[in-house]
Amino acid sequence: MAKITDLEVMAYGFIEPKPQEISAVEQLLNEFEAHEAEEGRFLKRYKEIAEKSQNSGVKFLLQLIMSDEEKHNVVTHAMVSTLKGGLTWSRQKDALDVISDLGTDKKELLSLTERFLDLEKKGIRDYKKLVKESKGYYQGIFTLLLETMILDSQKHIEILKFLRQRLKKA
Repeated sequence: MAKITDLEVMAYGFIEPKPQEISAVEQLLNEFEAHEAEEGRFLKRYKEIAEKSQNSGVKFLLQLIMSDEEKHNVVTHAMVSTLKGGLTWSRQKDALDVISDLGTDKKELLSLTERFLDLEKKGIRDYKKLVKESKGYYQGIFTLLLETMILDSQKHIEILKFLRQRLKKA
């Protein structure tokens, strides 16, 4: 009696083929690529709305958002390139490098990182003071802009802390 192979069983519909499984890294890459595409669509829509608007305030605020979205696109693209390079064992053009082997630059970079951290913290204090002083001006737009600048500075502090930590280990 001839034995039926798995391929023959699948061909006759007796069993379902197993779905092709992908690794966690490939799944993450797919999610980043989908996010990158979605942000591209959002950016396009923001540009359309900004171009149609007759109000300079609306245009200004949308330009701020578009600027952030463009930066997000660059960041996401760098992560995608890094993951692709890791999967294919190749060096992608826009891939991120690990922070290591800095040679003589390490001491200067650490010093600058500490100075930048201090400047960002001082900037937050200054912005908070300006928020209090400008409350109510121009329907609160100054407050909004200053508060977003505080958030940016907080983000810069997190980036600088990460950099400092990696520089110390390098």
